[in-house]
Amino acid sequence: MFKLREYIVNLMKQGLLTGRQREVLRYRKQGLTQQQIADIINTSKANVCTIEKAAYENIEKAKETLEFIYTLDATHLCTIKAGTDLFDAAGEIFSEAEKLKIKVRYDSLDLINRLKEANPEKFRGRFVREDVDVYINKDGDLCFG
Repeated sequence: MFKLREYIVNLMKQGLLTGRQREVLRYRKQGLTQQQIADIINTSKANVCTIEKAAYENIEKAKETLEFIYTLDATHLCTIKAGTDLFDAAGEIFSEAEKLKIKVRYDSLDLINRLKEANPEKFRGRFVREDVDVYINKDGDLCFG
């Protein structure tokens, strides 16, 4: 397990984004349009679009890989269903962890914040938009898929 994590960390240090992808994302973060970036880096707007799309695909793959690594030494605790209020979700997580005799490391508010930060696109306000799998390790740390 440790060697796999070490391998992933080394891979991440090497970088999953090319220099050009980093450059385009930095310009986009500054608010530049794809056409403005194309003019700066002497390429076409279509190429900038392709570079940006590839960068976001690489970022998504990295997130999925990290989720997998974090869940390797964790147990599937429950699935929070779409439409669930986050306060009810926290209660469900605590209840399921109690059945496994594992104490969750977070209070309700911290737990809700971690849920929302892990996959912000899966939440709207206080409600779950898409099912969220919850995993717990023996130390009570949670990760979400």
